[in-house]
Amino acid sequence: MYSASEKLAIISLVEDSELSVRKTLVEINISHSSFYRWYQTYEREGPDGLQSHSRASRQHWNKIPESVRELVVDVALDQPELTPRELAWHLADTHEYFISESSVYRILKAHDLVTSPPFDEERGQAGELLLPLGTGACHR
Repeated sequence: MYSASEKLAIISLVEDSELSVRKTLVEINISHSSFYRWYQTYEREGPDGLQSHSRASRQHWNKIPESVRELVVDVALDQPELTPRELAWHLADTHEYFISESSVYRILKAHDLVTSPPFDEERGQAGELLLPLGTGACHR
């Protein structure tokens, strides 16, 4: 990472160089994409625009807003009989917000609102019938 003063010095060096921009950047080992991004920012915002901005402050395009996370938890507490899939459908139908079943599950799990079904030794964890060997059925 370069400081704002270093970026400004690089811009000045490239502008004042007798070499082409490309050759100057190769000589000083600066990528052309970084330089042009700095230069556009410098032209638009001046020297103050060259200050480094934290990448952590940017919100990811697919991050579920906190208000929706709270809504998922509130609805789950109001209607505990709904599975994550049913809860996702309910939110899409009644609150007009699409959220995947897996996202609902992760939100509920983060709030310790997911319970595992009891293990049934005769039927297996997912309620599948476990057949003895030699019955001709596929085994897992």
